[in-house]
Amino acid sequence: MKNKFQHKGRPSPRGGESKRFEAQPQGATIADLSRANIGKRFYILGLIDQIEQTGGPTIFYLNDGTGSLPLKAFEGAGVRAYPHLNAGDAVNAIVTIGEFDDALQGEVDRMLKLEEKDRQDLLVKISEIERERAKVKPIDFLVEDPILHKLKERFIKAATEIRLAIIQNRPIIIRHHNDTDGYSSGYALERAILPLIVKQHNSLKAAWEFYTRAPCHAPLYEIDDSIRDTSHSLSAAAKFSNKMPLVLIVDTGSGREDLLGIQQGKVHGLDFIVVDHHVFEEDVISPEVLVHINPFLVGEDGSRFSAGMLCTELARFINPDPALNILQIPAMAGLADRVDNPAALDGYLKHAATKGYDKDLLMDISVVLDFVSAKLRFMEAREYIEVLFGEPMEKQKALVSLLAPYIKNLDAKGLAIAKEAVEMKKVGNITVQYLDIEKNFPRFFYPKPGRCVSMIHDHAQEEKKGERLVTAGIMPDAMTLRATDESKFSVHEMIDYLNKKVPGAFVEGGGHKRAGSIKFIPSKQAKIIEAFNDFIKSIK
Repeated sequence: MKNKFQHKGRPSPRGGESKRFEAQPQGATIADLSRANIGKRFYILGLIDQIEQTGGPTIFYLNDGTGSLPLKAFEGAGVRAYPHLNAGDAVNAIVTIGEFDDALQGEVDRMLKLEEKDRQDLLVKISEIERERAKVKPIDFLVEDPILHKLKERFIKAATEIRLAIIQNRPIIIRHHNDTDGYSSGYALERAILPLIVKQHNSLKAAWEFYTRAPCHAPLYEIDDSIRDTSHSLSAAAKFSNKMPLVLIVDTGSGREDLLGIQQGKVHGLDFIVVDHHVFEEDVISPEVLVHINPFLVGEDGSRFSAGMLCTELARFINPDPALNILQIPAMAGLADRVDNPAALDGYLKHAATKGYDKDLLMDISVVLDFVSAKLRFMEAREYIEVLFGEPMEKQKALVSLLAPYIKNLDAKGLAIAKEAVEMKKVGNITVQYLDIEKNFPRFFYPKPGRCVSMIHDHAQEEKKGERLVTAGIMPDAMTLRATDESKFSVHEMIDYLNKKVPGAFVEGGGHKRAGSIKFIPSKQAKIIEAFNDFIKSIK
């Protein structure tokens, strides 16, 4: 009877069989292997995920559901070993366990391709193992809040999908907004995900090969971002047999303006999870993604939880290791994003205090993060960002104590310029501040336009407490807006109004109800400002 593991196509690359193959080695799962097994022979049943041809051996990355292991097969320098084997094939690999670059690997003695029926049986077994490993054990939230409990099933589903992607050796890309809350969101998830990737591949290098975090300059997942993510992923798939990634879009992603980028990625096999807290007119995103987390989806106000808060809670579902250095993140994110939820903020501040962070330090870190984000732009800068989040804390404090006073001086300079330049007018029943950014600030000036608008708005609000106040930072093709609750101003209602009044301006944008930004055609700026004033007059 034919052996069900009979090799197809050709003998071992070493040629023929030898006496060393007469004794069947012991079977093992990848998760069972450790440095104690170095020098020992095993057979492993698994699926080839990737094949990499080096200038020396051919590297086959084997996944058996319990983990991933690189297998080195050598036929000649730069010569493809086992050319009949491809990614997706199921094999019985007989290997000797070794070590390379501080990671375990197997040196192939022989690899036998499984028959199709045996392959299908193995696929079912691997899928069962992976699903079991991906299961999330529900844990308590860091703070008690009904919004979190309403979102709990979404947290569990998102964490399960992320864990499953790691187990299935899918790369993960995190896309986040380029501000303190966005960085807090991305970093909290990063701290949970990276240890699981390293464990899955038993290799520190895997943290670079299977994970990327990239800030989005605009507060949305633009088609530019989507095309970059897709093109890099397609190249990795062509060169290294990588799977198409799971993309996490955080602190943005819920609006109609994100839809095209998500749909473009899906055409090429990318999957998406969105964690956001910004308002949207219609939920067009949920049908397109694996999981969509946003307080507005459960009838709650997203201004009560920042994305950094939500992502820290999600991170703990992904990886419940209490040693994760993330307990200070939700308080900092909430303070930076001016979250209107005193009870939750107080709870998060208590957690931060256990890690040695008080409110003043968190605010200083936020100031430095905002400044650094303006300088890094699209760079990942993983090691630098780790320092800013306290890896290690001593270096973080030294950096913050050095930069925070310098940045606060820049803020003071920006506020002084804004105070000189701002024009204040009464429009209907509302006081409006107009700040012409281009005329009064040099290019690439820090503070960024949004921060300048926030500072001059806060300054006026302190002097006119309780007054209906709207502040507009005006640029040739954009406008940044802040408003008090008393003003009853709505960014999204304004966008609808402007598109009706000045359809040729093609206004788009978003944000929170009282804080956001828009873009428009530069030649329509005068008409946009006129229509903006008309909208202000229409507010009762």
